[in-house]
Amino acid sequence: MEFTGGGRLEVRITSADVGKRVSVRYVTDSAAAGEKFTDAVGVLTSWDKSVLLITRKSGESVRIAESTLVAGKTVPAAPARRRGPSATFPELARATARAWRPVESEALGEWTLRAAHGFTRRANSVLPLGDPGLPIADALAHVRAWYEARKLPAYIQTATGAEGTQELLCAALDRHGWRREVSAEVRIAALAPIGDLDADVSAVRLSREVDESWLRRYQRFGEPGPAVRSVLTSGPSVWFASVAGTGGVPAAIGRCVVDGRWAGFMAVEVAPEQRRRGLATSVMTALARHALDEGASAAWLQVEADNDGARALYDGMGFAPHHHYHHYRWAEA
Repeated sequence: MEFTGGGRLEVRITSADVGKRVSVRYVTDSAAAGEKFTDAVGVLTSWDKSVLLITRKSGESVRIAESTLVAGKTVPAAPARRRGPSATFPELARATARAWRPVESEALGEWTLRAAHGFTRRANSVLPLGDPGLPIADALAHVRAWYEARKLPAYIQTATGAEGTQELLCAALDRHGWRREVSAEVRIAALAPIGDLDADVSAVRLSREVDESWLRRYQRFGEPGPAVRSVLTSGPSVWFASVAGTGGVPAAIGRCVVDGRWAGFMAVEVAPEQRRRGLATSVMTALARHALDEGASAAWLQVEADNDGARALYDGMGFAPHHHYHHYRWAEA
């Protein structure tokens, strides 16, 4: 990256640039051997008491002492994707939320408080897509009280890494004692190439209903209660896929929610002994073809950052990261 102006390194950012995307170079003890400087690119989320906080695309925060800066400048947002569907963060955030609806919700300004008796963080967290209508400290106190009344931990779902995401909110949560627990990628792709994959879909059964057999494969949350079924069957147009296995438990399952141009893929699971046989691809291809028939043209899914097997599968299908999302939990004293 180029920092020079007339051959000199220059610091061309100030505290007035908080909220902008910046690139900085600074002196650090952790620089590679033989190097004097290291670089950081991300959103400048605070500049307080001579310390800068820069939030990278992944959500990782970097604290930099002002005295160590040797260069810095504002930079434009990351370039637009060159392939696949275009999508703004608000559009995609709302589509993903509609595909995983809570049992109960309540508005706090432009925030949505969601609860589903503890079934998944997504359905039991705040979705903050704007102004809560209160000062941040008061809004967070309201959130804590709302979840405490339901005997649930207080979570807030945030996003980083795309235009319009919530790096400043992440920094505010950190200052107010909330701690990031889980991060994942939201990935998007064109839908037609997934439907065109050379996959054997003959054994994939599609259904509008989730049955006991499907739930026996989807057992990561223990015995399914009413909230599990309510969340899984929510969404504009929901489809469940399964491939028959042994003992009444499918060898593979998947879920797809069709919502306008979007098809969201979730709960794609394969029995450990059946992996690397193309079953996940068959499930997603069958669901994609049905979503295409309903008029969808774009696909999204969520994958945890440490799930290397799933990431490799989705890379091969054309999925690319759009943004990262995180769950912050109130760190009770």
